[in-house]
Amino acid sequence: MALMFALFLAACSGGDSETSTDTGEENTDETSEETTEQSDEGEASGNQEITVTAKSEIPSMDPSLITDSVGFQWAGETYEGLYRLDENSQLVDGMAESSEVSEDGLTWTFKLRDAEWSNGDPVTAHDFVYAWRRAVDPEVGSEYGPYFLGGIIKNAQAISDGEAELEELGATAEDDKTLVVELEKPVPYFKSMTVFITFMPLNQKYVEEQGDKFATEAEYTISNGPFQMTEWNHGEGWTVEKSDTYWDADTVQLETINAKVIKEVSTGVNLYDTGEIDQTELNAEFVDQYRTSDAFNVAEKPYLYFFKFNQENNEALANADIRKAISYAIDRQSLVDVILNDGSVPAEGYVPSNFVSMPDSDQDFREAQGPLVEHNVEKAKEHWQKGLEALGTDSVEIELLGDDTGTSKDVLAYYKNQLEENLEGVTINLMEVPFKERVRRDNEGEFEMEAATWGPDYVDPNTYLNMYLTDGQNNNMGYSSEEYDALIEKANGEYAQEPEKRYETFLEAERLLLEEDQAVAPIYQDAKAQLFRPSIKGVFTTATGPEFEFKWAYVEE
Repeated sequence: MALMFALFLAACSGGDSETSTDTGEENTDETSEETTEQSDEGEASGNQEITVTAKSEIPSMDPSLITDSVGFQWAGETYEGLYRLDENSQLVDGMAESSEVSEDGLTWTFKLRDAEWSNGDPVTAHDFVYAWRRAVDPEVGSEYGPYFLGGIIKNAQAISDGEAELEELGATAEDDKTLVVELEKPVPYFKSMTVFITFMPLNQKYVEEQGDKFATEAEYTISNGPFQMTEWNHGEGWTVEKSDTYWDADTVQLETINAKVIKEVSTGVNLYDTGEIDQTELNAEFVDQYRTSDAFNVAEKPYLYFFKFNQENNEALANADIRKAISYAIDRQSLVDVILNDGSVPAEGYVPSNFVSMPDSDQDFREAQGPLVEHNVEKAKEHWQKGLEALGTDSVEIELLGDDTGTSKDVLAYYKNQLEENLEGVTINLMEVPFKERVRRDNEGEFEMEAATWGPDYVDPNTYLNMYLTDGQNNNMGYSSEEYDALIEKANGEYAQEPEKRYETFLEAERLLLEEDQAVAPIYQDAKAQLFRPSIKGVFTTATGPEFEFKWAYVEE
């Protein structure tokens, strides 16, 4: 096999059990991405077409609006930003040929290469300026625009708050080939942030011509990346084909990638066995059966699966003892060993293990902190009774939101059983909905308790810990702590250029988030067991970015 998998994979945000999401950045502390590569040198065959699976429909192909892993995957193959990540999670040239940063760290200047959109228009610095302005335009309603650009690019936050004009954004086109970016404060890892999908360029003329149709059908999409979407059958699948206008088209060997939406693992396995698809996920039911197959593979990822507690939509969940009881009640080891059986491991904190190291050290962040998560039924019952007394009741009803896919249903059923068995008086009502609907409800805060996931947008603890700032873009659950806000602000402000103090502050913030407030309950860290056709070479995952990178992939004879 020559399928290459990095040890760490992101994806975006807002996912639920067995549904991935997010993309990201290079670690400012130069944390290495350990890649396992199996390769035999071979030659590409004549038929460069493959078929892979997707867990759900693409909610959007609009870079300004994408918030999910499926959108990240396919927009990541059809668009290209200033840089791209290679198989070692290192930045390689994309639209940018070079960059310079000012001595004070506030001004970045990027020189662009000659490149074209799929409609023949040149890619220019104006395309980046337009896209970034659009991402923070309140009328567009981007979730990730204000989240990523706010507080980073000059005036982005003020614009998204309606307090400044779009033209005041700190991104300007000095000329067609020169993009100048002004930051609010020094951000050492800003260059690697530009890999994220929200920072992709957009052809203004094309977007405005399409209007509301833009990125809703294959015929209304545009590409400056390795592939272009040519077919999109909503709910069923889509096709991307090699883009002949891509600047590095000579490197791209795959001609066609078909994606089929397959929610049930058993269906995917059957289609793989009959040769109709080339990749599919496995669950506990099939892992042991295929473990010795040449096609079997496990990709470990820093996706965290956890409970979100909406303190505004359920009175019980506003009580810290109730939240702590729920966390203590879940046997995470049995979940990963029996229900998942795919290489996933119990979570020990909110920042995943094997994700980022402490400054100037090989010590993992998780190891430096120690475990903050525990399965303890006695403690669960103790906190539960204390919470019930405070609420003046002997019973609590909670709705648990999650995805409606096969493995997700099994996991949700496990959660319900664990909680109702260990916490007397609780009733868990499962709300299983399609992925797109769950993402919408998450964004709107329309849930009581949610089985959610988060994958890193960049390799830094901040990508996890800044989610729960008061009124933060990804909070959506009524949690607010002045002390927590102050710690995150200090880490990214006063200590921005002092890595050791910054990370110590992050450790303190994580302890507050979990030990004291139990704002969320980490459950497990994900891995994906799958079958991938051994003849397909050069596919890999990166620290952040699309789940699979296909630019360098090919089918071997």
